[in-house]
Amino acid sequence: MEASINQSAFQVAEISISYSSKIKNSERPKLNSSREVFKVFSETWNTDTIELYEQFKVLLLNRANRVIGLFEVSSGGVSGTIADPKLIFGTALKACASAIILAHNHPSGNLKPSQADISLTKKIKEGGKLLDIDVLDHLIITPEGYYSFGDEGMLF
Repeated sequence: MEASINQSAFQVAEISISYSSKIKNSERPKLNSSREVFKVFSETWNTDTIELYEQFKVLLLNRANRVIGLFEVSSGGVSGTIADPKLIFGTALKACASAIILAHNHPSGNLKPSQADISLTKKIKEGGKLLDIDVLDHLIITPEGYYSFGDEGMLF
C-alpha cells in the first residue's frame, strides 16, 4: 500500500510549449508610437461593446517591436475588469515576447486613469523588469481617443 502512495506522489503532468505563426515576421505590424498602438487596438475592439463594459488586452511584441499577437486578458463590468498579472506574463512568456503593451477601455468615455489603473501599471511594470519583458505603454481607450501612460510620463 505504501509503495503505491509514494509512486503517485511523483506523478506530475507534463508541460510542453509550442509556438506556431502563419505570418512572416516582415508582415507583422511594427509599432513606433502610441498612435500606431491605438490604431492596432482600435481594430480589435468591438465598437458595439466598447462603451458597454470594460476589457483588458495585451499586445505581445518581439525585440523589433513587431506584433507577435494580441491577448484578451479579461472582460468585466461597466466600472472595471480584472487584469491578472499571472495571465499577462504567462502569455508573454509562452510567446517569448520581449515587450508588451497594455490597454483597457473606459466605457464612461473618461480618459483619466484611476488610482487602480496607475497601481496596476506600476505592478506590471515591476513584474516585467524581473522577467526581462519591457512594458512599453498602457493605453486607456475610448471611441473618441486614448490616453498613453508612456506619452504622459506615467511609466515610472
